[in-house]
Amino acid sequence: MTATPALTSNTTSSTSSTTTASINNSLASLASNSQTFLTLLTTQLKNQDPTSPLDTNQFTAQLTQMTGVEQQLLSNQLLQQLVSQSSGSSVTSAVSLIGKTVTASGSTATLQNGAANWQYTLNGNAANVTVQVADSSGNVVYSGAVPSGTGAQSFTWNGQNTAGQQQANGGTYTLTVSASDSSGGAVNVSNAVQGTATAVEQVNGTTMVTVAGVQVPLSSVTAVNGST
Repeated sequence: MTATPALTSNTTSSTSSTTTASINNSLASLASNSQTFLTLLTTQLKNQDPTSPLDTNQFTAQLTQMTGVEQQLLSNQLLQQLVSQSSGSSVTSAVSLIGKTVTASGSTATLQNGAANWQYTLNGNAANVTVQVADSSGNVVYSGAVPSGTGAQSFTWNGQNTAGQQQANGGTYTLTVSASDSSGGAVNVSNAVQGTATAVEQVNGTTMVTVAGVQVPLSSVTAVNGST
């Protein structure tokens, strides 16, 4: 069964709300303190001794300091608004991925329709390559050899464990690829997952795309291969 595409946008996270409230409270407190200061200053100036006028340098310095604090708070408020707008924009731009075949950096995929798909890149000439598939508890359910070579490769697991028993759809599995060259030296491998993008959601300020049933950061998407 193919998952229904969905879009969820939570552009105001709890952290963002807390920060905004803190800035607003600080601005309100500063405004109150400034008004009190000006009232006291006006009263003192009205009642000062003409033969011994008050030194205004100190008042000027305090006013300047208050103005600086207010400007900093307003700058923080503007930055917070820009962050919120940017987050919402990234969710909107990611909507175009829904329904397309997406490749993203990562090693975890969901077993769907009896299969899980991964991409991996052999960064060197590998003579021997083996894979292990582990379930969400870390138990290895499948292991075996795959074709050797170099560059981009793909691996599709049929959902059967080493004993040939079919695993249930919906489970998440992690692929580990081990490779070595003809001399037995290790060959570096980078993993990726591939599948249909079905949802876009903002989680704690990060735009996440659901690929093959697993959420991955939008920044980890490396290829989009068109509609399925």
